[in-house]
Amino acid sequence: MKNIVTTLSVAGFSVITADASRPNIVIILADDMGWNQVAYQGSTWYETPNIDRIAREGTVYRSAYSAAPISSPTRAALMTGKYPARLHLTDFIPGNLYETNPLVTPLMNQGLPLAEVTLAERLRELGYINGLFGKWHLAEDYNYKPGRPMDPESQGFDVVFHTNKPKSSDAGKPDAHNAISITDNAIKFIRENKNRPFFCYVAHNVVHMPLMEDPKLVSKYADKDGASDPRNHPVMGAMIERMDTQIGRILDELDKLGLAQNTIVVFTSDNGNVSTLQSQTPFRNGKSMLYQGGIRVPAVFRWTGVVKAGVTVPEDQPIITQDIFYTIAEAAGCNISDLPSHAGVPTDGMSLLKYLRTGEKLPVRTLYWHYPHYHSLGGRPCSAIREGNYMLIQWAEGELLGVGPATALYDISIDKGQENNIAVENIDITMRLRDKLNAWKKSVNAQEMKIRTN
Repeated sequence: MKNIVTTLSVAGFSVITADASRPNIVIILADDMGWNQVAYQGSTWYETPNIDRIAREGTVYRSAYSAAPISSPTRAALMTGKYPARLHLTDFIPGNLYETNPLVTPLMNQGLPLAEVTLAERLRELGYINGLFGKWHLAEDYNYKPGRPMDPESQGFDVVFHTNKPKSSDAGKPDAHNAISITDNAIKFIRENKNRPFFCYVAHNVVHMPLMEDPKLVSKYADKDGASDPRNHPVMGAMIERMDTQIGRILDELDKLGLAQNTIVVFTSDNGNVSTLQSQTPFRNGKSMLYQGGIRVPAVFRWTGVVKAGVTVPEDQPIITQDIFYTIAEAAGCNISDLPSHAGVPTDGMSLLKYLRTGEKLPVRTLYWHYPHYHSLGGRPCSAIREGNYMLIQWAEGELLGVGPATALYDISIDKGQENNIAVENIDITMRLRDKLNAWKKSVNAQEMKIRTN
């Protein structure tokens, strides 16, 4: 299959003496998996026993957000700990300029700049060996070449097994989304590096389109009660089961090698699912949109004996993708003051480590999003801010053209589906959050849309 690149490469590197006491790190990132597609969030239809095992043996965040409603910027935030707006990488690569639309889309970075210091590069300095298995989507195109600038080896990864999503014509082929081969190579990497600290980044193609799986497994889900529920999708159910089974193989391997207690395992997704294919209920809309359906994702952390087990952090304590960067960096021994910060204080995320250890309540803080793009799935250019129970969306077309509302305000503690815009009756809150959002965009030098004049 021409568009599925399955190349294994090992880059030459030099590191300091490895400290075997440092925790191993396994980050598992699903692609387009919605908040409601895991059993531990309450689904009785999707079968995710191994993801549920991570949740049961670790800590669950009920209000976990992706850094963006789309793939590449979230992956960039995970690697750098920075908001996508600060990176000028705010859409999938290469994106689409939509040159007939009324607003001009800014020209963003076509790849994660080499000047950015990634999580893998920081871990390498501490003696880690780093492996990427699956999707990268932070280079200028999908044509992976070992060691090419902006491909994984140039961003701190030593062992790479790179894959792309299949073509529609690959339907019926075994393991079309490479869930098994990704896992085979991840397990090989873990076995070969069991005696030194490792970072194993498992980036699945599931459940991104094109939707395809073993017909027998799809039939299992098509025959289940609830198959017609808009939240449920038989092909996605089959795809998720295959991925979950492979996640179980990694957990079993960690147990077999005696590594479970010294390994941090994180599971999350890069954004919400496609709402026209799978309803994000109780949230509104989905991928490409800054309603909660586009950015609320599953997120669980397990570090046996360190992270509190069986804990569910309630919805009034939100986290965001960049927090994973800071949490892993601190756990590995990075000096927090050396990480992206202003006056020694992290600006775009925070380490959750203390709170994962103690169960203490997270501090109140403000989260931001910026998506100056149009998208074929329905996304319109907008920015958003969440502070406490309030979430405000600022619409670029409303602000610049007077088309539709300029802002929409929601109390998501009582209106998860964002059906009731309360901006008018709460004008003071609306103006304060709008001003705060605008100030943030200016502080990160966010790229803004402009009115098309030609």
